[in-house]
Amino acid sequence: MKTLALILAGGRGTRLDILSAHRAKPSVPFAGKFRLIDFALSNCVNSGIYNVGVLTQYLPMSLNNHIGIGKPWDLDRRMGGVTILQPYRGKPGTTDWYEGTAHAIYKNMSFIKNKDPEEVVILSGDHVYEMDYSKMVEYHKEKGADLTIAAQPVPYEDADRFGILDYDDEMKITDFVEKPADPPSNLASMGIYVFKKEVLLEVLEKYCSEEDSDFGHHIIPPMIEKGGVYLYEFDDYWKDVGTLAAYWESSLELTNPIPSLNLYNEEWKLHTRSEEKPPVKFGKEACASKSLISNGSIVNGVVENSIISPGVYIEEGAVVRDSIIFNDTIIRKNSVVEKAIIDKEVEVMANCKIGDGDDLTPNKDKPDLLENGLNVIAKRATIPEGTTIGRNCRIFSYVGVEDFESKEIPSGSTITSEIGEKVAAGDEDHVRELNS
Repeated sequence: MKTLALILAGGRGTRLDILSAHRAKPSVPFAGKFRLIDFALSNCVNSGIYNVGVLTQYLPMSLNNHIGIGKPWDLDRRMGGVTILQPYRGKPGTTDWYEGTAHAIYKNMSFIKNKDPEEVVILSGDHVYEMDYSKMVEYHKEKGADLTIAAQPVPYEDADRFGILDYDDEMKITDFVEKPADPPSNLASMGIYVFKKEVLLEVLEKYCSEEDSDFGHHIIPPMIEKGGVYLYEFDDYWKDVGTLAAYWESSLELTNPIPSLNLYNEEWKLHTRSEEKPPVKFGKEACASKSLISNGSIVNGVVENSIISPGVYIEEGAVVRDSIIFNDTIIRKNSVVEKAIIDKEVEVMANCKIGDGDDLTPNKDKPDLLENGLNVIAKRATIPEGTTIGRNCRIFSYVGVEDFESKEIPSGSTITSEIGEKVAAGDEDHVRELNS
């Protein structure tokens, strides 16, 4: 097998805040039944790449369980297939932790040498897109490139979140600036790289060590100075859903009559590990419009412009609007949920209003993450009966009835619990205990 794909899937995704407190960012649910990493994995097999390594680190349990031996993606193979690459302790005194994107690949050089591919494709496990990597690999070969970087324009207001490129008439990259405060352009790296294997091993040996090292800061700039780094323009749908607002917006775009991302393309199937649940059931008074409703859900209320994940139960008189509801959450009678992301196994008790009024006061603890009116409720929280929650609120995991001092929660508030704070603070041992 001439091409090896390595998927970087160890990041926490701090800009997703309490959604990623229980899981690595690539395992965050998307479009109801999928997870973010399904896009990279499905792109690999649809591109004819069946030799895949997934580099995990932060809270890998849900990701490991989801991928398993790779059967949903036809990656359960004796030759090739998928390999989970977790940090391990090496020589005495050396770190067993990945310290940056390039360092993660550096720590797995023996895996690359053992596979002995001609090209190595390096991917992020948390982007949403459909792409034929084989076309990029062929372009890379035609150019005789040492490194090829996929890129596309992004909105200028988001450009400071990406590596920004410049190039000449021959498509050779002449400049690269990682997440500049004042971006010189809006042509952004997609975090998709194709390396010649020998070149990749050489630069990892030269520029990486046991210290923190990233492709954007430590590998790409000196390679550009040397030459041989080319741009591959990708003009189809691609989104980095790294913020709560971007995640919410990208998800609800899928409810449009003709969305930019086609989940129904039989020629480019998005594979996943599906839960064994019965068909969706609609009650006598139920109504659903412009929404994605996943298997195992029971809808007796109203759903509008929303994403409903497997096993969700919406009781009579309840309304869910402009929202994303994760697996096995319950919305009790006569509650209204508007513009919210609600994580797994949450219970919104009867007669609640989630998303009330026009007060858009930013969240007092995370004003840069929540200022567009979106509420986020983390895993296994319980919202007491009759509670009204304003806008831009954060409800931590395992919050219970006893954690609410009032039935009126003003905009910009954060409701915490002792357990939820430990989880959000990165107490991984505590998270593993709760998730077991």
